[in-house]
Formats: sequence, C-alpha cells, structure tokens
Amino acid sequence: MSVQEIENRIPHRAPMRLVDEIVSEDDKRIVCQKTFRDDESFVQGHFPGYPLVPGVIQCECCLQAGAILLQKFTPEGDDVIPVATRMDNVKFKNMVRPGDTVQIEVTLKEQLSNAFFLTGKMTIDGKTTARLDFACSVTTPRESNSAAPKKESGV
Repeated sequence: MSVQEIENRIPHRAPMRLVDEIVSEDDKRIVCQKTFRDDESFVQGHFPGYPLVPGVIQCECCLQAGAILLQKFTPEGDDVIPVATRMDNVKFKNMVRPGDTVQIEVTLKEQLSNAFFLTGKMTIDGKTTARLDFACSVTTPRESNSAAPKKESGV
C-alpha cells in the first residue's frame, strides 16, 4: 500500500507518520513495516555515536498500525480520529537502530462500543524488539487552541 493510501486512512503525516508499508491485513490483524533512517529527528542526540530509536517511538509505530487497522471501524469523514487511551505491559527486548527495518504486527483483541483493545509487537528478523497491550477510542477531536477565536479583554 502506498504512502498516499496510508495517509488516507490515518491522520499522521511526515515527520510523524511511522508506517512505510502495509504488508498484510485482515479484519483483526495488520502487519506493517518501517525502515528507520539516520536523519530522523528522534535519533539525533539519542544517543550521539550510538543512535537508538526511542521506546516511545516504537510504541507509536504500533499505535499507528493499530489506527490503520481500526479505520474500517470508524465512521467516514474527517471529524473522527483514533486516539490512544492506554498502554499496558510495555516491554522492550532488543534495540532498534537507524537502518533497521521493523515489522509491526497489531492484533485487535476486543471492541467495546467505541473502545478497542489491541496487542502490538515489533520485530527485526523475527526477534522481538517491543511488545505492548494498548487501547484506542474513536473520537471527535477538539479544536486546537491555535484555531480557537481569541477572546477580547473586557478591561
């Protein structure tokens, strides 16, 4: 699936879109790939001389793959987005470095109303780098502060 098709399914855009390709997908499971580059902002200074992909970025890869999977459960239109509500049992097993291509596998475990419970796993060459359970809900985003009209002072 092309980057354009991925961006049609989730609101994330560069530099924060962390899914390069969808390898396979069915109703309950998605497998994606991401190749980390050495010029990505989150590895600059993490750590000088031995750059590592931060754990929070690995979690975000799983969350984004989950958002793509959940897109089929969301109403059509630009007024709803998937939002992470919880992460549990997060474990990091192996380091991820620039140049690594990770496989991201997310499985939908349960749906309760607009809440979705998923499990994510990242691997490099079959070796687990990160694993987590997480929840997302599908919601209408609130207006950002920058888009809100300015209130005039009554002084």
